[in-house]
Amino acid sequence: MNKVKLKSVNELALQREAGQLLAKVFYMLDQHIVAGISTLQINDLAESFIIDNLQSRPASKGQYGFAYVLNTSINDVVCHGVPSPTQILKNGDIINVDITLEKNGFIADSSKMYGIGELSFAAKNLVNDCYQALWLGINTVKPGARLGDIGYAIEKFARSKGYSVVREYCGHGIGREMHEAPQVLHYGTAGTGMELKTGMVFTIEPMLNQGGAKVKTKKDGWTVVTRDKKLSAQWEHTVAVTETGVEVLTLREEEKAL
Repeated sequence: MNKVKLKSVNELALQREAGQLLAKVFYMLDQHIVAGISTLQINDLAESFIIDNLQSRPASKGQYGFAYVLNTSINDVVCHGVPSPTQILKNGDIINVDITLEKNGFIADSSKMYGIGELSFAAKNLVNDCYQALWLGINTVKPGARLGDIGYAIEKFARSKGYSVVREYCGHGIGREMHEAPQVLHYGTAGTGMELKTGMVFTIEPMLNQGGAKVKTKKDGWTVVTRDKKLSAQWEHTVAVTETGVEVLTLREEEKAL
């Protein structure tokens, strides 16, 4: 990866707009992600909403040869699940929906977990704890902090709850390109790694497994699953380092009240 690209005030305003539009996509999907919907239907709803309602571009479509606008990762799928007309959500499922959106040249990236109907105690805890891990990582972000502080906060909490942290995938810088420097690991040592500076924009997107950390990629070349077939959860936000701390560019309406 190249050098970290610090965003100017004007660039950050454009990326903030992309983030706020992306939050609207999730708000729209909240009404539709229920038992009986297929993951391809979720994809198609998001695609038409991004293009027709938000006059934006679904940034994942065509990226690295991926044919869809989002990833749908159910139960033991860690990430990069591929939408399908035959994959129907059912009671008890947990699903991560990961979406990117580009507006005026800048990209925002976020993912959200959905629980379908009645969840098992373990599934509900995993989803909620992964969300807490995300925010523990976000809350370490400020000028002068280190990348290792983010990973340390996430890993320490995850381990305390008995989860493992997926190590093969990480957060990333984001701006005009989907993947920019730096890489943002979800494990690590406090006080190590690159120093955070005002104007840095990157994603934090921890993946926590109920069982072991080992994963494998299915034959489709995309879908990553847990090797032990136990549940996995992920949440993601795009954040900016500000002069006073951190701004979550993809913050959703329901989170503003928290």
